[in-house]
Amino acid sequence: MTSIRQLNERIQRESSFIQQIVVETGRVIVGQERLINRLLIALLSNGHILIEGVPGLAKTLAVRTLAATIDAKFQRIQFTPDLLPADLTGTQIYNPRTGDFTPRPGPIFSNIVLADEINRAPAKVQSALLEAMEERQVTLGDQTHKLHDPFMVLATQNPIEQEGTYPLPEAQLDRFMLKVIVGYPTREDERLIIERMSGETPAPPNAVVNPDLIREARQVVNSIYVDEKIKDYVLNIIFATRDPVSSGMTDLRPLIEFGASPRATIFLMKAAKAMAFLRGRGYVTPDDVKQVAPDVLRHRVIVTFEAEAEEVTAAQVIQKILSRIEVP
Repeated sequence: MTSIRQLNERIQRESSFIQQIVVETGRVIVGQERLINRLLIALLSNGHILIEGVPGLAKTLAVRTLAATIDAKFQRIQFTPDLLPADLTGTQIYNPRTGDFTPRPGPIFSNIVLADEINRAPAKVQSALLEAMEERQVTLGDQTHKLHDPFMVLATQNPIEQEGTYPLPEAQLDRFMLKVIVGYPTREDERLIIERMSGETPAPPNAVVNPDLIREARQVVNSIYVDEKIKDYVLNIIFATRDPVSSGMTDLRPLIEFGASPRATIFLMKAAKAMAFLRGRGYVTPDDVKQVAPDVLRHRVIVTFEAEAEEVTAAQVIQKILSRIEVP
């Protein structure tokens, strides 16, 4: 009990910078608290995030604002059908004086990379990005270059326009720690948007933390205590997506084609720890797991044609699982 109390006190001290980030982003972004929260979870968990929403919901602005508060190197890449892998990773330039090839790093050599409309780029470009996400390195010629630390990819995609797009395969989607669905703002938030954006341009956010502090915070997040019952709870959720019959959910069996991968188990645990950190606690609760589970699982649970015919989505299946798994 003493160690948990000490860990709580440490987490409360170490997480104090989170409120500074929230305040600075709030000066620019109206609403979207959930999106900012998920961006911070991915950042603290050393993961990547896929953001899906219709145009005009401040997805790009939210990412750019977050990067500014961290004083991190930020690059935005607009994905288009004619984009080449070298436009992303860089290439080698021939030097006629020396006869050597000099590496020219691409925009991926940054702390935070925004892949805007990732599903508009062909498979080769998507593959180059996803390889860098997984390996944290890029090979140019015969030389391998490590990417910056921290390194985080935030990809956006438009769900309503499919013409001229290259949808990400499920195996590539699995590389993203979280998939967040961004919805329309409330009426009150949109009124505030009108007032804020129709007047003077708001001042840019101030840098309140640096990448070194983020690296230190990640170490603290890893030290957060997880009880054995919480680990079993996470496993129960994951295995229910793979074999709902064994979990007493026979009615879900015709709806699930493929369940979550072991990578989902790891990411769910990491995301729950990050959620506890954001809430100033040194231990994970079942509610931390339930809050992040939909974002970790929605792009990993594949529903059957029967489910699609009945207009049952992966999100609905996940909610049924979460409501029926016993909470410790």
